Parts: sequence; C-alpha cells; structure tokens
Amino acid sequence: MASLKLVCLDCARTNAVPAEKLGAGAKCGVCGAPLVDGRARDITPEVLAKAARTDSLPLLVDFWAPWCGPCRMMAPEFSKAAKTMVGRVRMVKMNTQDHENTGSRYGIRGIPTMILFSDGREQARQSGAMLASQIMEFASKTGRIS
Repeated sequence: MASLKLVCLDCARTNAVPAEKLGAGAKCGVCGAPLVDGRARDITPEVLAKAARTDSLPLLVDFWAPWCGPCRMMAPEFSKAAKTMVGRVRMVKMNTQDHENTGSRYGIRGIPTMILFSDGREQARQSGAMLASQIMEFASKTGRIS
C-alpha cells in the first residue's frame, strides 16, 4: 500500500496518507484539518516552504495581492480549477502583500504568478491571469497530473 506525504496547510505537520484514502476525506493526524478538500487555501510562507519540498502531490501556488485587479479576476477561476483537480494537485494561494519577502524569495516580478512545485522543486512558472481550463492545462505540465 503506497502512501503519500502531505503537509497540513493549517499546522504544517507532515502526514502519511494511503493513496487509496486520498479522495475519502483524509485529515491531518495532529489537528484534524482536511488535507485534500479541493479548496484553494491561503497559506503562510513557512507552510509553503515545507509543502513545496515535502508533498508527494504537485503543489500549485498562486502568488497574488488584494489590490491587483487581474489577481481578483483570476481568483474564482483558480478556485474552480482547485475543485476540478482535487486529489491530483493541491492548489494554494500566497498573499504577496502580507508576505512581501516570500514574493522576492521566489523571484516573483509580477502578479498573478503561478508556480508549480513537484518532487521538491519548481517545475513550471506562469504569470498573468488565466481561466480555469488554462490553469488546469498549466498544472498538467509535470506529466504526473491527468
């Protein structure tokens, strides 16, 4: 029985989740938060760093800010894509206004920018607002997402 490593987006603890239980409402063994629920969640820089290097599932991060018009336009599309891709990719959001150092740490020069992490490193990057279908196509670039 293969298990996946997933970092809890609430408490940052690493969880081992049997692959066949992924769609059955897997929860964090420490805090009980859902690990894969199809929501695009805002996370902290610490959780991002740990999940990007640890997660067995690809992690797609939307770097955004509340004052950014294109970011606000893309937000519902990113959420739609997260619901559609549940169990295949985890989708999270990083507010670059609240966490300015994180934007510079990841070399964000314009927002919205998405970075796809897999196998502990950056696999792909795309800037500009996109529709849900375009986001899902971008997320599929690793070849591990169907």
